[in-house]
Amino acid sequence: MHVAIGLVVLVASAAALAALARRFGISEPLVLTLAGVAASYLPLVPEVHVEPEIILLGLLPPLLYTAAIRTSLVDFRANAATIAFLSVGLVLFSTFVVAAVVWWLLPVPFAVAVALGAVVAPPDAVAATAVARRIGMPRQIVTILEAESLFNDATALVTLRTAIAAAAGAVSVWSAGGDFLLAAGGGAVVGIAVAYLLALLRRRITDPVLDTTLSFLAPFAAYLPAEGIHASGVIAVVTCGMILGHGAPVWQSAASRIAERTNWRTIQFILESSVFVLIGLQVRGILEGAWSSGLDHGTLVVTAIAVLLATMVARPLWIFPWALVFRRIGRTAADVPLTHPAVVSWAGMRGVVTLAAVLLLPEDTPQLPVLKLLALVVVAGTLLLQGTSLPWLVRLLRLRGPSRAEDALRKASLLQQATTAGLTALEAQITPATPPGVVQQLRDRVAWKANAAWERLGRAESEQATPTAEYRRLRLEMLRAERETVLRVRDSGTVDYEILQHVLARLDLEESMIDRYDEAEEERVEPLAVPLAAENCAHLQAAPLVMDPVEPDECTECLAEGLTWVHLRMCLSCGHIACCDSSVGNHATKHYGSSGHPVMRSVEPGEAWRWCYVDELLG
Repeated sequence: MHVAIGLVVLVASAAALAALARRFGISEPLVLTLAGVAASYLPLVPEVHVEPEIILLGLLPPLLYTAAIRTSLVDFRANAATIAFLSVGLVLFSTFVVAAVVWWLLPVPFAVAVALGAVVAPPDAVAATAVARRIGMPRQIVTILEAESLFNDATALVTLRTAIAAAAGAVSVWSAGGDFLLAAGGGAVVGIAVAYLLALLRRRITDPVLDTTLSFLAPFAAYLPAEGIHASGVIAVVTCGMILGHGAPVWQSAASRIAERTNWRTIQFILESSVFVLIGLQVRGILEGAWSSGLDHGTLVVTAIAVLLATMVARPLWIFPWALVFRRIGRTAADVPLTHPAVVSWAGMRGVVTLAAVLLLPEDTPQLPVLKLLALVVVAGTLLLQGTSLPWLVRLLRLRGPSRAEDALRKASLLQQATTAGLTALEAQITPATPPGVVQQLRDRVAWKANAAWERLGRAESEQATPTAEYRRLRLEMLRAERETVLRVRDSGTVDYEILQHVLARLDLEESMIDRYDEAEEERVEPLAVPLAAENCAHLQAAPLVMDPVEPDECTECLAEGLTWVHLRMCLSCGHIACCDSSVGNHATKHYGSSGHPVMRSVEPGEAWRWCYVDELLG
């Protein structure tokens, strides 16, 4: 009972603290860890000792899996060399830099110093993702950091096992190399095999409940067999998750994908929040154990500071020289600024794997309490120093994160292409028996969906009532009234509960599908533009970027017909200005149909994007 109450309090406290950190824009890992430290000194809170198996078997596989299924396999392939350079080369370099410092300052064998170096070498996937996404880094940096932190745990854990074996005199250079190859290759093979086995099952499962259950088993189905053959369970889980995430649109039903996405986001939030509180709760016991270890307190403090600095300095020492070498030999794109390596080198926060790994050290390891403290200092120090200063560094270097406005533009472009494909398929499937009303309803539905995406551009919705905004407002009011009626019927007891649940579920499903978004996404200060797609579209290549309008900024056709427009477009062949597809008149597209002029440009404030009607491409 006490354990159950403790778990409930832990999860509830962690969730509340994480919500507060998000509310005030503070680093969640740092807030949760500091709260755990403060709680560890409360008299009512017992001393916490987390077994390494709980983290390595119970927490690490699902945390890695939920990050892996959201990692782009395409982006990973494009950055594979950089990711390997960080997750293998940097981890080994950091391991031996820290090992040299520990061996110099502490009376421990070099193998033990290497073991500690392997413990503190890998940055944490959870901390990297939380900070990177919160501060809005460029997407390439986020991709590299996430993928690095997914794979570097395998390198660190294999190195740790090798160092522990070396401390016992049971390892050679050849066996260490063989262990590493088995860990990497065997883990990848197991991950691929499990992924495709689960894919075969998913093709035959249509029930979202069964599919989600299968998803919950996936990380453990990959991790346990890999560890059973002494391969890397980390690589197996990450490989399996990336393959399943990449193939989900083909292998799963839409309902299963929605359920899986929601459930894994919930699991990720609970586990991440709880893990950092657990890290803080162990601080008191680790501090007291190291302080009473018999080592001189001055040496202890100097060693802790030296190990923290060595861990933080090793990363830029490895990244910057190689970044310059790669740039000189042409392995890095010339347009990638050196500010990117600067941010990557400073984004080295440690976390749960470091504290779990240090618990794997045997009890007879020399200076074990001190080694645990050093691992704790690295975790807390990197979260405090790097985690809090990383946003400042990104602002100082003036790195631009993903633009919500440009994202909305590209989403609208892609959705327009998908809509055209859908309409083409519709025309091919129409038979003489198909009711014309059904066909028109489908055409209107996909047109409305595409127009809703384009309406996110231009002036903020607060400045005008767009058709889709009005649809959302009115339909939500209708759904509210419909739900109130159903609830009154429920309370009267005149209809079976199962029937009521079915109707309420249908209302909930429709409400969840209504396109809602924050008004903040409409706010932007930078011009909205996209690179010229000259290599893909001859019309965009031939059209000017801008031209002087021959008419005022108004749709003359709408004025003549007594209509109201939503957004305005300008023909880049003749300068004619007309309204967009979301407007009732749809005069810009009608102008293209009558004139054949292929390229138009938005004339909304702050927008500089163009659209080719023929090829349906942005430029």
